[in-house]
Amino acid sequence: MKIKILSSASQDLVDGYRFYEQQADGVGSYFLDSLYSDIDSLIITAGVHQKYLKKYYRLLSKRFPFAVYYKINNNVIYVYAVLDCRKKPAWIRKKLKN
Repeated sequence: MKIKILSSASQDLVDGYRFYEQQADGVGSYFLDSLYSDIDSLIITAGVHQKYLKKYYRLLSKRFPFAVYYKINNNVIYVYAVLDCRKKPAWIRKKLKN
């Protein structure tokens, strides 16, 4: 399987990086390393995660309060969003519907 990170998810990763880098130097880089590691794990675990909104699988990050929302189509894993789980559920649903 291949993994394709869509531009919306890439922007989510950049936003998360900026947030954590403002907290302390180097934490943003650790955030990206951790989330990319979680995303890479989808090569082995794709499809076993809980479905969210009946459309997306949701992988919860191991180190940060973030979730990776993805779909599988023709042996390609499409990462649609990487969202902060501390946000209101209505905000998350709205973000995924856009």
